[in-house]
Amino acid sequence: MRNTEADTLAELIEDCTDLPRELRGAEDESHPEPGSATAWQVDDANYAQVADLDAYV
Repeated sequence: MRNTEADTLAELIEDCTDLPRELRGAEDESHPEPGSATAWQVDDANYAQVADLDAYV
């Protein structure tokens, strides 16, 4: 495995196939389905952070 970043998709795939078996997990191990996203809201403190944004744009 290289210590440099992969420059191509082929290099990335090669790096991933070089990972030791114990780091890849079991092939028959299923992964859980992702849950639904938690709803979020903007509160007054968040809004105050960007209240004067128009002055900078």
